Amino acid sequence: MFNSRNLIKPFAMVSLAVLISACEAKTSEINTSEQTTQAQTTQAQTTQAQITQAQTNEVQTEVQGVEYLVEDQAAYQDAMEKVGPGDVIKLANGTWEDFEIVFKGKGEKDNPIRLTAQEKGKVILSGQSNLRLAGEYLEVSGLVFKDGYTPTSEVISFRRNKTDFANHSRVTEVVIDNFNQPERYEVDFWVMMYGRHNRFDHNHLVGKRNKGVTMAVKLNTEDSQENYHRIDHNYFGPRPILGSNGGETLRIGTSHFSRTDSFTTVENNYFDRCDGELEIISNKSGKNKFLNNTFYESRGTLTMRHGNNNLVEGNVFFGNNADHTGGIRVINAGQTIRNNYMEGLKGTRFGGALVVMNGVPNGPINRYDPVINALIENNSLINSDNVQLGAGSDEERSGVPSDSTFASNLIHHEDGRDVFTVYDDMSGIDFKGNVLDAKQSPDLASGFDVQSVKLTRAGNGLLYPASGDVGASRDLKPTTKAMTGVSWFPKTEPSIAFDSGRVIYVKPGEKVLSEALKTANAGDVISLAAGDYVVSKFLKLDKPLTFKGKGEVNLTFQRTALFEILNGGSLKLVNLNISGDDSPDNAGNSVIRTSPYSMLRNYRLEVIDSSFTDIDTNHSFNIVTTSKGTFADNILIQNSEFENVSGAILKLDKESDDYGIYNSEYLTIENSSFKNIGHSLVDYYRGGRDESTFGPHFNMTDSTLTSVGKDKRNKSKSSIYLHGVQVTDMSGNAFEDSPAFLINHTVGEPKTRITKNNFVKVPTPNVFELNSVLKNTAVIEDNQGLNP
Repeated sequence: MFNSRNLIKPFAMVSLAVLISACEAKTSEINTSEQTTQAQTTQAQTTQAQITQAQTNEVQTEVQGVEYLVEDQAAYQDAMEKVGPGDVIKLANGTWEDFEIVFKGKGEKDNPIRLTAQEKGKVILSGQSNLRLAGEYLEVSGLVFKDGYTPTSEVISFRRNKTDFANHSRVTEVVIDNFNQPERYEVDFWVMMYGRHNRFDHNHLVGKRNKGVTMAVKLNTEDSQENYHRIDHNYFGPRPILGSNGGETLRIGTSHFSRTDSFTTVENNYFDRCDGELEIISNKSGKNKFLNNTFYESRGTLTMRHGNNNLVEGNVFFGNNADHTGGIRVINAGQTIRNNYMEGLKGTRFGGALVVMNGVPNGPINRYDPVINALIENNSLINSDNVQLGAGSDEERSGVPSDSTFASNLIHHEDGRDVFTVYDDMSGIDFKGNVLDAKQSPDLASGFDVQSVKLTRAGNGLLYPASGDVGASRDLKPTTKAMTGVSWFPKTEPSIAFDSGRVIYVKPGEKVLSEALKTANAGDVISLAAGDYVVSKFLKLDKPLTFKGKGEVNLTFQRTALFEILNGGSLKLVNLNISGDDSPDNAGNSVIRTSPYSMLRNYRLEVIDSSFTDIDTNHSFNIVTTSKGTFADNILIQNSEFENVSGAILKLDKESDDYGIYNSEYLTIENSSFKNIGHSLVDYYRGGRDESTFGPHFNMTDSTLTSVGKDKRNKSKSSIYLHGVQVTDMSGNAFEDSPAFLINHTVGEPKTRITKNNFVKVPTPNVFELNSVLKNTAVIEDNQGLNP
């Protein structure tokens, strides 16, 4: 057992104040706009180096102690029995598998006990590993969690058990990279803060794919309330769409303790495409501060879900016109929302750029409290589509905002549109001194100076008017990606694009496609020469691949499916003719199916310029069949033909538990034809009434359906079945000799538009509001052949 004891050499001391001062001065010079900067500048690299050096010197105090370099878990346990204030335990470089670290001790204010890596980034905690801290003045740094998952409910926990907490402790420069449970809907949390006066800073968290909040602060005991935690300079990397509730990136508190104060500060963090669900940050406690954070192309909002007297100031939201990007949602009493900048946000309803909710008067602790005494001032909303006032107004949420102020805000949209939607009486908000660049005033009495505003982009990357003191401050210094996380771990893209790799050429022959799969890498294209291919094995994909025909390429297959998309896989088909002639005489075959097991990684599916014929060896032969626990970011069918299919084109209906879970976020069909299809074109199902997600989305344009959905085994008895789909748009299509659509609205404010289509021997679509007594919201107009 290795157990060396070496005195730590004195650290060279540098004035931290000087470094921080220099760092702030240099930071102000950087162009922080992610929209205009394609690569890191020399200035940004210099700034990062200064931040890292300042951070390092903050960690390394003058006190000398004993250093223990340990090479296995037994040596670690032995060292833990000996450490005291100022001592350091270093884990030797390498992979530590199945290591459940308990780091317990009592350091001193200026003399903490430290746990770190021999070299930062070179200690990998894999398998079933986690970290628990308990005691006083502890510090952890330099570790990487990857290639595994926690055996408990938390990867990093600021407590050992329910009674043994960490206080005055710090976790810094730690990476958690895709450290997920094997099951998509198995819940865990990557970081859970308990105790008081703890800090979580300069960490890198990316790729949370299973259900559960990425990071949370718990207030469920008195020892963890009024905690004064600090969460700063962390890189919250891309979190993909979960497709259900439970995908928040950061939560402060819970509903049960939401009327308790936390005093947590969340500042200078970077939220990069955090798309898990509607709430990027879910605030559920009081007197917290959210300062100078940047949200980059993140779907959802910073939400004041519960808790009073919180401050949201100096935050920057760059939507870049990405779907469902939002800003700030205001609920409860005493909230201050000031000096925030929001640009290019496309979110609607609860996910808008700025949302002021209605509440439930005297409601239970888990519902929406009315907005009282809110101050919303000096915010800039630039080219952002929706400001929602009184959002959620209904029979229950009847409590309108009161005693509140909306002042000196700048609202500009280059389209000149009125971005305000007013759902209820807003007389409880005092509107004053706001500047609105729009062609028409909002449906509000006063408080807006409507004028043309010319904006220019300043050195900080933000847009400002030529004069005036409305909107966000010119002194705002957005937090950039380079300022957050660690310098020694890359901030990579979350997915590999189709067609980004090499081309693998194949000619007709036995097993040529399965052999090509063995050598293919993510992003590669398997190019098929003209001819006939008979596939005798499942083509199983665990990486993104394209199969592209050159000339006339005909495929048949001898198993119950041709392609199977596994965890990590995605599929693109281009210019292929696929037939079911050689398929087994088996009910329920598929051309494409997902893994029968839950998949952590979202997949993509594209079918372009291809044809599918005689997919009818037996009944219920589908083109695409999905499984429970699998999720597609997007499915695209473009310029393709489908004829004589005994089943459905797309079965996206396996999440039938009514938990608000569904199988695909986007389904797009363009310029395609479908003839003699036994079941529905699509069975698209999202059950329950949860409002935490944005999808599903269904878009169909310029396509034809002829004799679709008439088979006796078609349970929905419809040509298109949409249940709980949030956004539907069907236009420019031709429908003939098919049963009616069946569309069930279940939750939220679903948007269904069926316009400019041609119907021949097809009944009027059936659209039902299952959980609302309000007027049907579907827009069905400008169609030919429908009865009025």
